[in-house]
Amino acid sequence: MVTRCQGGANAGHTIYDDDGKKYALHLVPSGILNEECLCVVGNGVVVHIPSMFNELEALEKAGVKVTPDRLVISDRAHMLFDLHKEVDGLREAELSGNKIGTTKRGIGPAYASKATRNGVRVGDIRNPEKFAAGLRALAADAAARFDGFEYDVEAEIESYKVFAEKVKPYIADTVALVNSEHKKGKRVLVEGANATMLDLDFGTYPFVTSSNPSLGGVCAGLGLAPNKFETIIGVAKAYTTRVGAGPYPTELFGDLADELREKGFEYGTTTGRPRRIGWLDIVALNYASMINGFTHINLTKLDVLSGLPELKIGVGYKLPDGTVTTDFPSDTELVGEVEMVYETMPGWEEDISGARNWDDLPKACQLYVEKIEQLCGVECRYLGVGPGRDAIVIKP
Repeated sequence: MVTRCQGGANAGHTIYDDDGKKYALHLVPSGILNEECLCVVGNGVVVHIPSMFNELEALEKAGVKVTPDRLVISDRAHMLFDLHKEVDGLREAELSGNKIGTTKRGIGPAYASKATRNGVRVGDIRNPEKFAAGLRALAADAAARFDGFEYDVEAEIESYKVFAEKVKPYIADTVALVNSEHKKGKRVLVEGANATMLDLDFGTYPFVTSSNPSLGGVCAGLGLAPNKFETIIGVAKAYTTRVGAGPYPTELFGDLADELREKGFEYGTTTGRPRRIGWLDIVALNYASMINGFTHINLTKLDVLSGLPELKIGVGYKLPDGTVTTDFPSDTELVGEVEMVYETMPGWEEDISGARNWDDLPKACQLYVEKIEQLCGVECRYLGVGPGRDAIVIKP
């Protein structure tokens, strides 16, 4: 079982199968590419049903069969509507010079509806009268709050009569389902969407997503108790990237940033926006590790760093008063003012994309990985050396 516990179609995963075929997934868990896998969209996710069916149609065209016995959606998950997308754009326009960098997929407004307790849940679509009343109330609330809001709620209600029949077979009580499968001894893999530094509580607020992509969000977004987690793998690139606005102490500019962006194809899967590029930030990585309790790290895209004469690792933040801290500040403005303290490591020239064993990696590459382990206190067990499914080195 592969599950999603938070976020919506604002996050994307680019997956390559064994034949090198590329799939761009947004809401559907990546386990859909495994015919023996059951995929679950949990209660903590916000679901735009028309977009979900567009994604399912694209998967069908690519040869991936998606049926209700392979994909289930929580009846407790909240629905995201086109009105949320409209509100997202209006809110971003209001912010003028302090834009968040939202994907304008309506994620934030959908979670806002959930928090103000006037949201519509997926299970409500099974009751036409309850669904229509809920959507009308949502539209009225948005019209009262935002000038320029335009939305034909009656047309939307009519269109969802068709979607209701399509989605009903996929709806299930996923809290009971996931816990039942876990009790049977089945493997449950929780797939992250967004990053810990975009966590609503722990990230660089307000430049964050509107949910909790940290471990706490897994518990709340699936109904799984904390004592059920055996392995927590932190996925971190060998450098850092960011989409959208916000402080970024290790950010690179100019030719080096452009080179790494092109080599790593650092463009958003969902938005296509170029990602910002920077050196690895150990302060942020250790902060994420502390919050989530990483048992291992999957260090990805090591191959992108090949060919650089030297590599830098950010190990501390020098504050405006001259003191150095390894704690991640809660004050986002302060994070934007810090001077990064770096350690410099030798680079390597060799192409490592063909490496499959630890001994295949150049010594300088091994030293870089070992330095990260030393600084984090967590084993970098899995090392990504290319985009292919088999392009991974498992560290002994």
